Amino acid sequence: MAELSSMINLGKEITRKLNSVGIGCAEELMAVGSKEAFARLKAIYPNVCLVHLYCLEGAIQQVEYNSLSSETRKELKRFSDSLKRQ
Repeated sequence: MAELSSMINLGKEITRKLNSVGIGCAEELMAVGSKEAFARLKAIYPNVCLVHLYCLEGAIQQVEYNSLSSETRKELKRFSDSLKRQ
């Protein structure tokens, strides 16, 4: 199993937070996906923001978060906004 910290875009702080919501390795993050991981984080850490979601998706896609396609960024923004309305 690969360490979360070995994934692009993921530093110590986000790795610690992911561990606290039951995501302990790269494979687990890839299995649950960026949206589910972000929703779990948002439930416990209300200050996580859209950039965190971009970082999670970038880690899964193995690209810098600012290299995500505009369509992917739009979809992730819609998802993030939907959590705010709940």
